[in-house]
Amino acid sequence: QVQLVESGGGLVQPGGSLRLSCAASGSIFSIGDMGWYRQAPGKEREFVASIGRGGSTDYADSVKGRFTISKDNAENTMALQMNSLKPEDTGVYYCRSKNPFTFALSWGQGTQVTVSS
Repeated sequence: QVQLVESGGGLVQPGGSLRLSCAASGSIFSIGDMGWYRQAPGKEREFVASIGRGGSTDYADSVKGRFTISKDNAENTMALQMNSLKPEDTGVYYCRSKNPFTFALSWGQGTQVTVSS
């Protein structure tokens, strides 16, 4: 089983930047595709970005060109660089991993991102 811990959230003004990190521990061999999701108050959790085991990336249309997902296999970490932040980016950001063999999902506890002036 994989344990995921997010960090790096906070309060930032519109147009600002934040960098989120996700640290994985436990059964590292069971880490497959990884991704970031977010949930705004009163809304369902939504996809933000993903990165495959081979490094391929995918982004939600709403964050393309502003967010960059990356990972460090040696350190078992994943990051989300968020630039040009908008108030609509506000929410709790969750790290997710998918087991490549069982397709079971592991989630972190989330980190709050608030974009406000």
